Amino acid sequence: MLRFSFLSLLLTMALQAGAQDFHFDEVRYTKEATTLKLFAPKNAKSVKVRIYQQGEGGKALKTMSMKLGDDGIWTATVKGDQMGRFYTFDVGRGECAGVFAKAVGVNGRRGAIVDMRATDPAGWESDRRPECKSPADLVVYELHHRDFSIARSDARHPGKYLALTEPWAIRHLKQLGVTAIHILPSYDYGSVDETRLDTPQYNWGYDPVNYNVPEGSYSTDPYRPEVRVSEFKQMVQALHKAGIRVILDVVYNHTYDIDHSNFQRTYPDYYYRKVKGQDGKSYYSNGSGCGNETASEQPMMRRFMMESVKYWIDEYHIDGFRFDLMGCHDIETMNQIRQMVNRIDPTIFIYGEGWSAGSCGLPGEQLGQKANIPQMPGIAAFSDEIRDALRGPFDNDTKPGILGGAPNMEESLKFGIAGCIRHPQVDMTKVNYSKQPWAVEPTQMMSYVSCHDDMCLVDRLRASIPKLTQADLISLDLLAQTAVFTSQGVPFMLSGEELLRDKKGVHNSYESPDSVNHLDWQNKLRYPQVFEYYKNLIQLRKKFAHFRLGSAELVRKNLHFLDAAKGVVAYCIDAAGDRTARRVYVVLNFTRQQQHVALPKAQPDGSYTVVCTNGVIDVNGIDQFQGSEAVVAPMSALIFHN
Repeated sequence: MLRFSFLSLLLTMALQAGAQDFHFDEVRYTKEATTLKLFAPKNAKSVKVRIYQQGEGGKALKTMSMKLGDDGIWTATVKGDQMGRFYTFDVGRGECAGVFAKAVGVNGRRGAIVDMRATDPAGWESDRRPECKSPADLVVYELHHRDFSIARSDARHPGKYLALTEPWAIRHLKQLGVTAIHILPSYDYGSVDETRLDTPQYNWGYDPVNYNVPEGSYSTDPYRPEVRVSEFKQMVQALHKAGIRVILDVVYNHTYDIDHSNFQRTYPDYYYRKVKGQDGKSYYSNGSGCGNETASEQPMMRRFMMESVKYWIDEYHIDGFRFDLMGCHDIETMNQIRQMVNRIDPTIFIYGEGWSAGSCGLPGEQLGQKANIPQMPGIAAFSDEIRDALRGPFDNDTKPGILGGAPNMEESLKFGIAGCIRHPQVDMTKVNYSKQPWAVEPTQMMSYVSCHDDMCLVDRLRASIPKLTQADLISLDLLAQTAVFTSQGVPFMLSGEELLRDKKGVHNSYESPDSVNHLDWQNKLRYPQVFEYYKNLIQLRKKFAHFRLGSAELVRKNLHFLDAAKGVVAYCIDAAGDRTARRVYVVLNFTRQQQHVALPKAQPDGSYTVVCTNGVIDVNGIDQFQGSEAVVAPMSALIFHN
């Protein structure tokens, strides 16, 4: 406990001193000398730094003992020009690159001394994030680098960062209309051997090694530290030029393992939570389900997370962050990150999973769980209420949701459509999982029906609905996404859903081969109506501000649910602040029969313009009808305005 108190005091003093460049370890380079710094235990018997010519193999060119300064930081200065060389720290538990390496050699075992400015692509200094007036305007597309491009016949760099700079990729994303790409973990992770990239390997990347360096297997040359850095920047730059923001999936809640982690090798047991077992012994807490969980409440871990987020913003121009298992992190840390980001750019979006994968070492009321979102302004969480109301529960692939005819899902769906806020027409006693609204604003809710984790939508529909025809599969797929994209939350979709993607029924494909995970681009030709519907659905959301009200007050005032039969959810939305604007109606029919919905008092002319019907969307209008009721086809959506 003494060393923790010392570090807390040290950190407080450093922050009070306003040290903007305060880091755990850092490399300061000049041609004359390179200074390396490291946070390590004050009572460590020996702290060494080694300099290597290569990123792997070979003997150290120099080995130096680091000295503990009065500020509690271990320091060593290596004379001479060290540019292009590699380094490791060693406190007696094995060599590592430290916790804040900015460049590394192959497989990330050694840090690299690199001129970061030399990695900037041409025009990088004028790169700007695309405009985003409200999170409600975002359309988030979750993408794995390898999945997206590995099977694309015209990709010059399949499976690489650079694939997202190529004309075909930019063209597809712009056609679809998404405004933000959520890239699965793209920092240096441990499960893919970068020295064997000619051997089939796959992983989602939720096994962090170096949190602040791009993953080498997605670069064209993992042996050259500057290549992965430069190519990642080129990717961001190309997407920004296309008007698309870039969101980074960050996994601060656990490490690949404990004994080999940079945290443990530089400051043993400080960065991890421990709990006492029934035998009185201490054990590593496992709220992540990966054998460990980090201690975000510890001052050094909190500072690490804050500096890491800031670094990705400053160095790589990242526009948002998705926190893996945010329910493992303490509320105070998440709030401090949000406040720091607000000072940089308040439009940078932050969201996460509002749950953990197991019991954490802190009580639930202190953690970034979904129920605690009201205590985390400006931070959003995924809604499993709307997800599972639509497709069925996470823990049973064969049990359907309302798409498969499951009863009593209407209130859960209405809760999601309203953005998981308090709404006078939502009966919370009938909502799945949550008996109290957890979002203060609708922009704190991520609306989705599928993501990388769990079955994709097509596989789930096939698994939960017996004897499903291809035509009905497509109808239900489009209906599900209509509920997502007309909700008041922030819409989120898995890449490839617009291509009727499947993963051969695999529930957890984190290490499945390309044959399971790849996007089948031929589906764009096989099922052109699917891509067309997704594209037009996104256009519909963009054109009608009714679906993007952006505040709880406006939602409660302007969104009204209509009486409808079981298996049908219907509602209308008035344009905020404009009495002359059109009212938009949405009817979602999950039943296998045609349904009729009575409408409120019609406009004087009694005429309605249909923009979505029978699996077709046209924002300029498809048809018109008159009368006091709407008629909607089975397993489809009807959207119209007056």
